[in-house]
Amino acid sequence: MDTTISVRGQGITKVFGDVVALDHVDVNVAQGQIHGLVGPNGAGKTTLLGLLLGLAVADEGSLTILGTPVGRGLPVPEGVSGFVDGPGLYPTLTARQNLATVAALCPRDALTTGVDEALEQVGLAHAADTRVRGFSLGMRQRLGLAAALLTRPRLLVLDEPSNGLDPAGKKQVHGVLGRLAAEGATIILSSHRMDDLELLCSEVTILAAGRVVFSGPLNKLTDDTRELDYRLRALDPSAARAVAVDTPGIRVIEGTDAAARPDGDVLVVRARAAALDELLARIVRANIAVRELAPVVSPLEAAFLSLTEQRSLTDQEAGR
Repeated sequence: MDTTISVRGQGITKVFGDVVALDHVDVNVAQGQIHGLVGPNGAGKTTLLGLLLGLAVADEGSLTILGTPVGRGLPVPEGVSGFVDGPGLYPTLTARQNLATVAALCPRDALTTGVDEALEQVGLAHAADTRVRGFSLGMRQRLGLAAALLTRPRLLVLDEPSNGLDPAGKKQVHGVLGRLAAEGATIILSSHRMDDLELLCSEVTILAAGRVVFSGPLNKLTDDTRELDYRLRALDPSAARAVAVDTPGIRVIEGTDAAARPDGDVLVVRARAAALDELLARIVRANIAVRELAPVVSPLEAAFLSLTEQRSLTDQEAGR
């Protein structure tokens, strides 16, 4: 058995009545990897996460977790933790009491982190004695993560862990996830926040209508032949615009879309990677100071939109 692969799924199919939630899905996640799960609503993300946590069983296919086959009559092995659709918490108990309750349900030799230490790691030490019913969404998400940390999981499965987090909370959670992965834990997280996934994940799986439309390293999503919109902020926007207009392969966007509309010293251009390189070289030669050059939509989001739209069109043509 290849112990460097924490999750291996082949041909996973799950049907609920007339709804095919997962349609022959293949997924492989290496040990120590933070792997993102992306897809539109109804794509099958929650179903797949539920299978990984043992909350459901696949109808077809094979699933191996931490070297152990799982499925009908074969439970998820120890070392798997996480939550789907938000953590299950007791609203009338305090944060500390919630974690103490979880700890009491775990085998004593499985506990690797104390309650107070777990609260400290997720930035909730100050709210340890506050009842959970008064917690914000972001605080609840962090408390759910703290519960998972009690047993130092080998596989951590999280559904929208950044929901409701302010910048400080997000930084805290990202730091915890990064440390766990560095220590060898495997993390699979579902999120609609493409910026979070790009910061955290080395690989992603994109689902659409229950099927995998992409799975692999983030850098393989970059297509140098695809046009993207880029936000260009220059010290002299008029001069930068003149250079852009004169550069082959560059289109200056004048639309009314809020994401693409120029604002003050911001210029939005549409280009392939090669044309953008030439534009930047010309701007440098013209001694125009550039303060920012970034995609209006991240490469992951652009790929997500393109791939899921293609799948939707294919399904429509097939009459699904």
